[in-house]
Amino acid sequence: MNALIASLAVRSPTAGLVTGLGAMAADLILGVLVFSLRSAIDLDAVLRPIYALGAVVMVVIAYRVWSHRLEPAGTPVDRVHTFSYALGVGLSNPFQIVWWLTAGLAFAYLGGIVLFVGIFAGIAAWIVAFPLAIYRGSRRYPTMGRWVAVLSTALLAGFAAYFAYLALAL
Repeated sequence: MNALIASLAVRSPTAGLVTGLGAMAADLILGVLVFSLRSAIDLDAVLRPIYALGAVVMVVIAYRVWSHRLEPAGTPVDRVHTFSYALGVGLSNPFQIVWWLTAGLAFAYLGGIVLFVGIFAGIAAWIVAFPLAIYRGSRRYPTMGRWVAVLSTALLAGFAAYFAYLALAL
């Protein structure tokens, strides 16, 4: 998710923030589901499809990041589309899903709602600070935007391959 946020934050800090808000909304949905269903979740039954879907999603995101790599800063971003895209990515991201079904589930047992509030406070701080830092860095170092796109694409493609491997290996 950070690769997606970074690739859009190069264009504008608002685009990165809106992407982060979509990811945070996905975390909220997954967190509420995990917290509500914490005693009835069987991870083994859904792991292979989660990884397979995640591989496809990562390939699509990598392609989108790569195809937008040369768009100049200040290129208008449709906020509703960006938010809903990030929300969809977050809801289908195997790492987010598996994190909530493992560590998130443990947090639900250990810390309850207080720990969830702390997690979301940290996420909120991150989705504001990270896009702003990327944007300012890309203004100061003009080639940074291209490097963010190249590295984000490579990272996303690597995760796609890893998720495909996990889907096939299980």
